Amino acid sequence: MIPISAPMLGLEEEELVLEVLRSGRLVQGPMVERFEEAVRGVTGTAHAVAVDNGTNALMLSLRAADVGAGDEVIVPAFTFVATLNAVLLAGATPRFVDVGEDFCMDPSAVAGAISSATRAVMPVHVFGLPADMAAVEAAIDGREIAIVEDAAQALGAASDGRAAGSFGLGCFSFYATKNVTTGEGGVITTDDDRLAHRLRVLRNQGQLTRYDYEEPGFNARMTELQAAVGVAQMQRFEAIVKARRENAAALTERLAGIEGLTLPTEPVGRDHVWHQYTVRVAPGASRSRDEAVEKIRAAGVDAGVYYPRAVYDYGCFRRDPRVGDVRMPAAEAIAREVVSLPVHPSLSEADIESIARAVRGALA
Repeated sequence: MIPISAPMLGLEEEELVLEVLRSGRLVQGPMVERFEEAVRGVTGTAHAVAVDNGTNALMLSLRAADVGAGDEVIVPAFTFVATLNAVLLAGATPRFVDVGEDFCMDPSAVAGAISSATRAVMPVHVFGLPADMAAVEAAIDGREIAIVEDAAQALGAASDGRAAGSFGLGCFSFYATKNVTTGEGGVITTDDDRLAHRLRVLRNQGQLTRYDYEEPGFNARMTELQAAVGVAQMQRFEAIVKARRENAAALTERLAGIEGLTLPTEPVGRDHVWHQYTVRVAPGASRSRDEAVEKIRAAGVDAGVYYPRAVYDYGCFRRDPRVGDVRMPAAEAIAREVVSLPVHPSLSEADIESIARAVRGALA
């Protein structure tokens, strides 16, 4: 089976992990600082604050932006559940907007969703494609509304020449399947010195120096072991992104022209890093999406459905009065049609051919 994801781990990771173990310093030390510096080198931001996972990156960013009960956060209807969880656990109310053909937040819907209670907008850079951030900023139109980028899947992506994570508070994930992994891990990027200070306080039980508490905080520290894996991964970052881009281009070439199959694109001015290569199986295809997935897997190629429902469309959220009976037609249609195919750097030319053959066979 050709896997949907395949973390690339080697001697560099082993050596740096051993270096940490031998040092005796296991949490929030020099290796974390090295990892933060490497992320800053990609985003170009003044600060990168490492935390224990991407979800806490979102939650701490909302806290740092003073988002809480009674506030509203504008979020896209098609995203991973962490986006919504962070808003709800902050005590805030999500205001959903629909998404475009690019799977990202529809900027034209943002202005209409802004109210006097809006405290933040949370664009999601889905599958490694950044949202149209110039249009999102235009929709905000200078209001005092924080931008909290859910850039979990998009390290190295860019919108109009600006790196994902540089538009406000950028929240990245380094989960096991991400383009760069630390196993579990997250980073928040910002150019705001005050917010960076507060984030460092919040991640460490409300203290920057030992027993000097500034406010109630969390234990969201990244370990030195996580950071060691990340430092090694970042040394190969450019090669990882290059391979994903090449594999995506090869898949697009080989899958073109299949009736009922819509291929992903890279809009002008937006640089994709291809965390997922996600196609759509339209109602007019020879098989349904779910039937196609079964066929593709039977041919030895893993295929993932990210995500099977609009993010609000689960009982636990529907029962929350802050969510209510939301309907976003584009997001719901996309959720019925998406299929993600392997695009990771470990794929060989023969693997690419096998993936294309499996998809063509499934939709013949």
